[in-house]
Amino acid sequence: MSTDVPLSPAGADHRGGLRAAAPRGALRFAVLGDSLSEGVGDPVPGGWRGWGALLADAVGERPGAVHVVNAARSGARSGDVAGRQLAVALACRPHLASVLVGGNDTLRGAFAIDQVAADLHLTLGALRAAGADILTACLPDPGSVLRLPWPLARPLARRMAALNSVVHALSAHHGALHLHAADRPWATSPGALSADRLHPSERGHRLLAYDFHALLVSRGLAGGPPPRLEPDRPPPGRAASTWWMATKGSRWVADRSRDLLPDLLRLALEEYRHRLRGNVAQLDLASRHATAQAIASLHLPP
Repeated sequence: MSTDVPLSPAGADHRGGLRAAAPRGALRFAVLGDSLSEGVGDPVPGGWRGWGALLADAVGERPGAVHVVNAARSGARSGDVAGRQLAVALACRPHLASVLVGGNDTLRGAFAIDQVAADLHLTLGALRAAGADILTACLPDPGSVLRLPWPLARPLARRMAALNSVVHALSAHHGALHLHAADRPWATSPGALSADRLHPSERGHRLLAYDFHALLVSRGLAGGPPPRLEPDRPPPGRAASTWWMATKGSRWVADRSRDLLPDLLRLALEEYRHRLRGNVAQLDLASRHATAQAIASLHLPP
């Protein structure tokens, strides 16, 4: 999947395409991240909409009061956000920015929590230094969302727990508005997942936008009413999920078979061996220790 971001000072519209410069006096909202923030699962003519666009429509007191620059791209990892996406965001001089990334890092064989922590620290620090208020979120682990068997689900759950711990610590340090989305119903409620069973549907994106709007209201940063929760379209049914798996899903599985699968099978075998020996707790302890070391390496003040 491409992680290219159009380098344009003119910014982007809700679907990531080029558009005119922000209207005079408009609040500028930079959206950084992966497919979740790109809007995958919430299609509109010409591309994706997503929770960021839905939130923007609810932040301003009038239509057009918020100019969205959506730099998020499917497949993006923390290094992509700390690189080209951050450059795009800073170029638009945002008043508000969102940083939701890391899920793709946990789904790669080369997952390194210390590198993810460093990338996020750089990104959040640069946005705060530029004067932007920041939205962050912890997310559910893909193993539980996809209902994977325990030898596969537990290693992914540890990785996501490590990521969420880092996001918690950095959100507190940088004063971000942090949403505990891992506990919110958009990941599990009926109709909230798209046909791929991994991204939010339109309803899921609306739920996420609604929760972020409540955070902004609590800080006096939103002037409009909350996003509407009722979707414009019915949620995808079983036939849509089957069609996705037979078309786009098969390509996703093939890509991950070359990248994630060898490492994940190694992790699953390790998980199974530790369970047979009755010492799975050692794996949990090692993951927590690596996470603590990653946070400590950032030298955050107590």
